[in-house]
Amino acid sequence: MSNKFYHANNNEVALFKQAAEQRLPVMLTGPTGCGKTRLIEHMGEVLGREVVTISCHDDLTSADLVGRFMVTGGDVVWNDGPLTRAVKEGAICYMDEVVEARHDSLAVLHSLTDHRRTLFLDRAGEVIEAPATFMLVCSYNPAYRSSLKELKPSFRQRFVTVAMNFLSPEREVDVLVAEANVDKAIATRLVQCATNIRNADDVFHFEPPSTRALVTAAKMIAAGASELEAAEVCILAPLSNDGAVTNGLSEIAAACLLGANTSEIHDNQISNNKQRQSGAKR
Repeated sequence: MSNKFYHANNNEVALFKQAAEQRLPVMLTGPTGCGKTRLIEHMGEVLGREVVTISCHDDLTSADLVGRFMVTGGDVVWNDGPLTRAVKEGAICYMDEVVEARHDSLAVLHSLTDHRRTLFLDRAGEVIEAPATFMLVCSYNPAYRSSLKELKPSFRQRFVTVAMNFLSPEREVDVLVAEANVDKAIATRLVQCATNIRNADDVFHFEPPSTRALVTAAKMIAAGASELEAAEVCILAPLSNDGAVTNGLSEIAAACLLGANTSEIHDNQISNNKQRQSGAKR
């Protein structure tokens, strides 16, 4: 996304620049879809650096990060992993949802996140000193992590931690207008719907709707879907499979969106309940 579409929520841009100048690693925290990845893309453009993204998961190994020997044309050849490529090229290495990675896989990052700024490739017998432009950035959502998936304090303390949150309603409206090309009134109603649902999080206990979900809903409306239809399939349906919760969320949405009426809500609730019952029977 180009720079003009990034809306800073607080001082995250300035903090990121300062960390980059001092060659410090950064940890971004915040709810899903609040703009962590967009910030990385934006800062890549601002700093003129390539962004190498690694999506972390349970099966991610250190070899997946640094590389491995592979047989190619009858020869055994070393192939760099994404972390090694990022270090050699002086890029920004972005590890998305780092909390999902195994602790033993993250140990390879230790020498890159202290004064050494060095990557040790034990299997290849190579030591790579990171150039000044290399930067390691990780992200995760601390609010909805599993108790079994917790970053060690000793690992977290290696980073400059920048906490992010959803944009203010006014700025979130601007994002929807810019990215989905919808009328400001439509964007305002969608944001109000999301704000009301986020405020109900303490009652329903689900992950709040993201700005990403609102953009998707706005794009569906731009393509011809009604506001309630778009909210149902893009905002409400991904939040919960519980019929009572979904019905409650539908009522919240109906209070905000244009064209919503009691009969339409009732019909949607019946349809959703039938689909869930059908899926349960299978």
